[in-house]
Amino acid sequence: MSTLNYSDPYLGKVITAFEGGIITRIIHHPYQSNRVFAYEVTFHLRHPRVAAVAAQKPPLHFHPHQEEYIEIVEGRLAVEVEGVEHVLSPRDGEFSLQPWCNHRLYSPVTDVGEVSKGYDDGWDGEKTVFLLSGQDTDEMFRLDTVFFENWYAYQDLVVVKGEKIDLLQVMSMFDAGGSYLSLPTWVPFSRTVARGLGIVLGRWVGGLLGYQPFFKKWTTDWDLACRKMETSIFHRRFSDRERSEERKVLLGVPA
Repeated sequence: MSTLNYSDPYLGKVITAFEGGIITRIIHHPYQSNRVFAYEVTFHLRHPRVAAVAAQKPPLHFHPHQEEYIEIVEGRLAVEVEGVEHVLSPRDGEFSLQPWCNHRLYSPVTDVGEVSKGYDDGWDGEKTVFLLSGQDTDEMFRLDTVFFENWYAYQDLVVVKGEKIDLLQVMSMFDAGGSYLSLPTWVPFSRTVARGLGIVLGRWVGGLLGYQPFFKKWTTDWDLACRKMETSIFHRRFSDRERSEERKVLLGVPA
């Protein structure tokens, strides 16, 4: 059992991204109490912000330490696993993503003008609602709400405010969330190499250059974020509980 359990200040919180296009509600999992996080996520697939990026698949990635779970409540969700696309519906029950598998989630609707066809349950392609949850682990750098809260906020900077995406910032956040960007499968030992790059570039080099994985401005449980960063000599300087040394380029405020 994880040693990191604590009273969850996130329970009941709603995280809104893409100007309301994606809404994430933090919940108790309806039948698995041992999940480290559980969310009810709603994708409004025809929302202008969501529709604008619908044809752009998110990056493939993997989680070495955690199994991740997806269960569709309403609509459809595309899940790519090791190059194979699965379009999930409520009939599929809970879908498991094993540790180390290369995967990504995205909307099955890519054209806002098209009318969804072939769905015998009458789904119209307007929205998808699904449960997203994750296996507990003793690892401090893991998928949890501190990671997702900051990752959604950073995506808003890129998608909504037009900031240029910074690969080192992404790798810093992903590493602290127990996640690593996938390399092409033809690369020998691709997962091991990808994880190594994520640690070296995202944590070591990124930390030395002033990249931090979590930001006080975006984080509800700043104490937990600080405890996470204090486990790394490269992140300790960002863990001031009174103020955070946030990057001027990222947030537009003096460092």
